[in-house]
Amino acid sequence: MAIIHVDGQQYEVNGAQNLLQACLSLGLDIPYFCWHPAMGSVGACRQCAVRQYKDADDDKGMLVMSCMSPATDQTRISIDDEEAKAFRASVVEWLMINHPHDCPVCEEGGHCHLQDMTVMTGHDRRRYRYRKRTRRNQYLGPFIAHEMNRCITCYRCVRFYNDYAGGTDLGAFGAKDNIYFGRYEDGTLESPFAGNLTEVCPTGVFTDQSHSDHYTRKWDLQFAPGICHQCSLGCNISPGERYGTIRRIENRYHGEVNGYFLCDRGRFGYGYVNRNDRPLVPLWRDGSGQPPVTLDVDTALNRISDALRHARRIIGIGSPRASLESNHQLRELVGADNFSTGIEAREQACLDLMNHLQRTAGLPAPTPREIEDHDAILVLGEDPVQSAGRLGLNLRQAALARREAMGEKIGVPAWNAEALKTLGQDNYHPVHIAWPTGTDLDDVAAGRYALAPDDIARLGFAVAHLIDPAAPAVDHLDPDTRETARRIADDLMAAERPLIVSGGSLASEAVLQAAGNIAQALARRARQGSLVLIRREANSTGLSLMGGQTLDWALDELNGGRADAVVVLENDLYQRLSPEQVEQALGRADIQVVVDHQSTATTSGAHFTLPAATFAEGDGTLVNLEGRAQRFFQVFEPAYMRPEARIHESWRWLHALAAGLRGEVVPDINLDTVTRACAEAHAALAGIVDAAPGADYRIEGLRLAREPHRYSGRTAMRANLAVSEVRPPQDPDTPFAFSMEGYSGFDQPRQQVPFAWAPGWNSPQAWNKFTDEIGGHLRGGDPGIRLIQREPGHRSYSAAVPSAPEETNTGALRALILPRLFGGEETSARAEPIQQRMATPELILNQKDAEALGVREGDSLLIGDGPALTVQEQGEWPSGWAGLPAGLLPGLAQGDTLTLRKAEGGTP
Repeated sequence: MAIIHVDGQQYEVNGAQNLLQACLSLGLDIPYFCWHPAMGSVGACRQCAVRQYKDADDDKGMLVMSCMSPATDQTRISIDDEEAKAFRASVVEWLMINHPHDCPVCEEGGHCHLQDMTVMTGHDRRRYRYRKRTRRNQYLGPFIAHEMNRCITCYRCVRFYNDYAGGTDLGAFGAKDNIYFGRYEDGTLESPFAGNLTEVCPTGVFTDQSHSDHYTRKWDLQFAPGICHQCSLGCNISPGERYGTIRRIENRYHGEVNGYFLCDRGRFGYGYVNRNDRPLVPLWRDGSGQPPVTLDVDTALNRISDALRHARRIIGIGSPRASLESNHQLRELVGADNFSTGIEAREQACLDLMNHLQRTAGLPAPTPREIEDHDAILVLGEDPVQSAGRLGLNLRQAALARREAMGEKIGVPAWNAEALKTLGQDNYHPVHIAWPTGTDLDDVAAGRYALAPDDIARLGFAVAHLIDPAAPAVDHLDPDTRETARRIADDLMAAERPLIVSGGSLASEAVLQAAGNIAQALARRARQGSLVLIRREANSTGLSLMGGQTLDWALDELNGGRADAVVVLENDLYQRLSPEQVEQALGRADIQVVVDHQSTATTSGAHFTLPAATFAEGDGTLVNLEGRAQRFFQVFEPAYMRPEARIHESWRWLHALAAGLRGEVVPDINLDTVTRACAEAHAALAGIVDAAPGADYRIEGLRLAREPHRYSGRTAMRANLAVSEVRPPQDPDTPFAFSMEGYSGFDQPRQQVPFAWAPGWNSPQAWNKFTDEIGGHLRGGDPGIRLIQREPGHRSYSAAVPSAPEETNTGALRALILPRLFGGEETSARAEPIQQRMATPELILNQKDAEALGVREGDSLLIGDGPALTVQEQGEWPSGWAGLPAGLLPGLAQGDTLTLRKAEGGTP
């Protein structure tokens, strides 16, 4: 710590920070542009000038850039110095010379860091009266709109895109005051994190294209704290709604999980909420093929309850994309012995094993933030960017942190970004990746090893044995694999904090056991490492902690005639098992009830469909891959703007059905009640009650506001429906109000912050007002609570080492399904921007396998009755396997034998 003096006041600060960061952490306002809390300082904009004095006797001092000056002990500065204020005002003035006067039509208006800083410096007159420089804008894809005329040359965009996220197709072109930030030609930005430019840019150069299609000012959006449902990382999001539709999603700061950034799937994949073809009212089908009949709520509940009451046995099929509360209520409806998780058997076995390893493998599960503190990484059987999006940024920062270690040795502070970049050059902490094809982390990797699943497992077991000879040895390793294992083991043992990353993408228990053995070996050798295990879906961890039978079991019960009714919760079964298997089982059920928020193959055949709420319309709890339970809250009440809609949380529907099944009047239920019931019923989930404050939480006696205090037009919200405005919806489930009436400030610490705003800070930089220190943690504590605790002691090593592969010439190829960020997740794949961003599906083959099939690069192959896929040959790709993107062929499982035939003409 250090003592600094600011305008005569004494403060204690973190001496490792620069003056700008230290002052902002104290709540003192200094304007800035080029600095960003996640990316350090480069001193490009000169906006953060302050006067610094040598000592207490110095009355002259000198102007310094606070972002480039260390907060050393007894530093004395003045923010309010007249010359410093005049200098800061002149900086804004020259930066604004070419900036257009288009705030009223700019999409960043009211959400703009440039506006905030201009007001903060007191600059309100323009003296420049000459022709402004103008630019041609570029097409940058479906996510990002481009308006270069607004650029103030802060360099934040390329620093994030290239230096932080590892992108290569965005650059700065030109020199002096003639700089252009864009691509070398029009085209889609390739980085899966490009959407963060909309928040990183302090002006309106890069804006959210999906928001442009139905634009609303920030102050006219209604918000709630949300959790991204599109992978297992659990990023915190801030969804904004107007007129009953989600208009945009922004990052919601979380000090341990996502920090300042999201992946593009999480930011732009919300379109399924707004689809017109989703269920809005209860539907009944009589099985004759006629269009479904609309039912009112009471009629639907009575008919379904009556039908279920006459059933011999009801099977409930849950979902890892539904909340814990909804899955629990389904389990209560059908009984524990009749509840299925809705997860295919091999995946569920992997989930159970991951939970076990997280408790017993000897190494803790780090938070995503803690991942960045590791100095050697082994990724075993995963492609983290494709399977867990934002996690890839954490792993990249861990590799890049070698620069900070080098800088520490010669006294270069961690915030001096450009100096560290020059010092580090291409030096990274070692990252080893065992995955059959290229990944987004290959550019910082010490090596990537293209192996088949069993060979990846064998490599992992070999690494464990080299670290601790007590671990099982691996027979018949070829020399190259043995040397690779030696190199990986040496790097892990040389590190102070090694990290093992694995997961369920390959549906291989052997790969997971190998990762567990490495973790156990490192723990026994007293290494302070960590183990990350990636799950597939938003609530895979939580549902596996709840327990239940597999989907295969549920379908077998129906096929065997041991049940004649089924209730399916937010789950398209055709995505998980073969269509024939699902069709046959569901056809044996006399009553099929589906509760979902999307029209799927499963809903299309159901006798009854109940319209469920999405994350934007309901409340619930999810558990992420680290075992952190987090709550998401309803953004808007769908019936307020769409009176015909009968959308409710799934747990409300299932609660009502359970009461109807018992012949009771539906008792009241709210979120706190069902969350508490879930916690009491499942010991592993007991902590979820503390994941967020209850409905009675207040600040200074006030509910929390969902809307900014400038929210306008409420009296006209329903003018198209009625002249008289009805009372805003009341929320008995949460501490939030459906209005701007309530607490929306930053001075009272709290975990659940719907949107970032503070006086004078309207842009996403306002998150700095809510943290204990800049880049630290929320002052009210980071949301969520960890459920999975590591058990003391050492587990025994797994001996389930796969046998060495035998050479076969059968010609049969097995499916190796590769996770993909865009298109590999069921709900986000329904969003139009994501659909535009999907790459053309390809079939990856080893060159020898391609020759055996008589095809070559660019030819077209058919998979059974599926689509034609373009062949991509890869020399390193494991022989005997065919690579397919996830989500392309629903029901296809890892390792399934493929029937391939050449398309007519050979080429598409």
